[in-house]
Amino acid sequence: MVKKYSDSLKLKVVKEYQEGSLGVRRLAKKHGIQSKSQVDRWIKLYEKYGVEGLKSKKHNETYSVQLKLDVLKFIERTGSSEMETALHFGLKNTTIISSWKKAFREGGAGALNGSKGWSTMPDTSKKNKTKKEKKMK
Repeated sequence: MVKKYSDSLKLKVVKEYQEGSLGVRRLAKKHGIQSKSQVDRWIKLYEKYGVEGLKSKKHNETYSVQLKLDVLKFIERTGSSEMETALHFGLKNTTIISSWKKAFREGGAGALNGSKGWSTMPDTSKKNKTKKEKKMK
């Protein structure tokens, strides 16, 4: 499960890092952050976008299949990391790239068209009707 961190904590950690008193690993431990890579990600986002790069989104963004393909081709062509690629394409959510990689690996370009998040609820009224019909017989 992904742990959410407040925008103020992110900024505090980045500022402490910039002061030079602690390294990434020690900052993560000091503030109870699950991994040093998370702290490293915040530092890079702050360096590229400033405070805006650390702010949590209030809504999910939707990306085109073409952008997803461009991102994956860029990684393959350049050997860039997901973080470097996200910064290159202006994506603040760097971890989404790994889900695009997995979807592409499992289902090709067509799998990149799916929406992210909860799937719609199945039509349970049909199931309930069938159950009721069976009971009546």
